[in-house]
Amino acid sequence: MICNNLLRTTSRRVVSSAKRASSSSPRHVIKFASDQEARKLLPIMTAATLVCGWGLLTARENEEAKSAQCLFGKTGANAKEVEAKFAAYWPRNIMILFGPPGAGKGTHGPKIEELLGIPQLSTGDMLRAAVAAKTEVGLKAAAVMKAGGLVSDEIVIGIIRDRISEPDCRFGFILDGFPRTLVQAQALDKMLAEEGACVTKVVELQVPDEVLEERICGRWIHKTSGRSYHVKYAPPKSMKKDGKGNPIPESMKDDETGDALMQRPDDTASALVKRLMGYHSETVPILDHYKPNGVVAVVNANQGMDGVWEEVLQSLKRGGK
Repeated sequence: MICNNLLRTTSRRVVSSAKRASSSSPRHVIKFASDQEARKLLPIMTAATLVCGWGLLTARENEEAKSAQCLFGKTGANAKEVEAKFAAYWPRNIMILFGPPGAGKGTHGPKIEELLGIPQLSTGDMLRAAVAAKTEVGLKAAAVMKAGGLVSDEIVIGIIRDRISEPDCRFGFILDGFPRTLVQAQALDKMLAEEGACVTKVVELQVPDEVLEERICGRWIHKTSGRSYHVKYAPPKSMKKDGKGNPIPESMKDDETGDALMQRPDDTASALVKRLMGYHSETVPILDHYKPNGVVAVVNANQGMDGVWEEVLQSLKRGGK
């Protein structure tokens, strides 16, 4: 009866939403009046999938299995077929976030994560977690790093495969820091295809190099908390300048604790030039790789945070730009 009730509730809501969709839409595609309305059905659809998948396996001829036909087709479907049909109606939202140092990935990535309800995955974090958990690929990575080598693309892909199989990635995820090369992008596509998925959105935050230099070189960090300051846009209250208008290092103190602030070793003009050269040479081929799929969106990140966020929202609503 639980399965029956879930299916009846879900069917009524799906049919009601489907009637509001355009009559010219393909009959096998369900559309919703809004993303918010669609999201309300996620818990119900998930519960119906799990319960009915079990019911179809154990009682194919009973009344619940017959009711399931309205959503999942023939009563002979097994659990994997049920899940596959569910995935067809609700494909995973797989996003790649690009941007040079100082473009705002750290600011807008978490906001996208909260908006879409899917995790933002950093290759560095995934690698450290796999090594700490001593997974099969984690042990391989640990051995390579201990020997002073670079972790291969194959190992990184294996770590990503393990991570995206976890429950919080069921409806999608955001990749930050991967892929870095065209070869990695192709390997990612192959791995996702094996899972019946693909990259659905690529967002690049674009900022002129000269603006990035000002952003990066003026940045000061409170090491313990991670709080960030900027000599022009968000200076600490204690900041004092010398005769040339440059901040006096000894005056740079954290507003809350009074601790001394620091600049990262790579937050210098010379280091930034090298990082930007690498970023541009590696990123352009990746964007060109995904552009034919119509999933690439470019955001002007050389404006206020509110303006950038508005463009990010618009990029998520439309196809490639």
